[in-house]
Amino acid sequence: MASPFATFTASAWADLRAATPMPLTDADIESLRGLAVGLSMEDVEHTYLPISRLLNLRVAAWRQLAITTQTFLSQPPVHVPFIVAVAGSVAVGKSTSSRILQALLAKWPDHPRVELITTDGFLHANSVLAERGLMERKGFPESYDVRRLIDCLSAIKSGANDVAVPQYSHLTYDVLDEPRPLLERPDIVIVEGLNVLQTPASSGQPEGSVFVSDYFDFKVYVDAPAPTIRDWYVDRFLALRDTAFQNSQSYFRRFGDLNDDEARTVASDIWGKINEPNLTDNILPTRERADLVLTKAADHSLAEVRLRRV
Repeated sequence: MASPFATFTASAWADLRAATPMPLTDADIESLRGLAVGLSMEDVEHTYLPISRLLNLRVAAWRQLAITTQTFLSQPPVHVPFIVAVAGSVAVGKSTSSRILQALLAKWPDHPRVELITTDGFLHANSVLAERGLMERKGFPESYDVRRLIDCLSAIKSGANDVAVPQYSHLTYDVLDEPRPLLERPDIVIVEGLNVLQTPASSGQPEGSVFVSDYFDFKVYVDAPAPTIRDWYVDRFLALRDTAFQNSQSYFRRFGDLNDDEARTVASDIWGKINEPNLTDNILPTRERADLVLTKAADHSLAEVRLRRV
């Protein structure tokens, strides 16, 4: 059976940058780098500049199609943002990828207003998760307030000017009380999260119901072999032990004094009990729904790209 994807090696994908100039500086890239995630100027040039160019072309074509429909309906033009989803496992680097894309896309003159939403803010509060016995399943589909996320995306796609999104603190490991307002009339909105590509069928929702992925105009999945992601998760846990976990306000302060062996044991246990089952059962099955799959090597460099062609 023919694949719906065109597959590119890292070098072939880098060539698709064409003549797109690099708008970011070394200082910009340093500020975008994630914890325990390698990121170089070359990575941005070879991996993310081609995506930026592709999305710029897609946004232009999407806008023209919208104008065609509005002309047919004899309606005035409505400013509606193009929505990009970025999905993938915990620790795979999707947050870093999202920040890079936000920075690059905002440099194009046709869409300078780019917002980034993380679905962490749409998790149920810890008090709700504890009441429902879901604290050990945080990040699984049932731990999110999906209705609130759908309402938010619906408002964005309706061109609303007063959309606010809930915020999440990775320090306190809980949803914050105060939402933040989005930029007024954003051109592009990037939505980053673990389970954003799920369908009603895969999430246990009734068939025919509206779901999060219905609002996306382009979908990216950041991928790597599960054993590699596990190693990255452990490395990130060790980095957090020496930084955020040292803060007295941190929900994970109890891990701040672990030695290396103890920290690796705890991280491996969390990965095996929570993150790996979520990846296997809920996240990985959505990969084939993406328009673009970025597969990373063990050193975080690009290994392969698959781009949906049908």
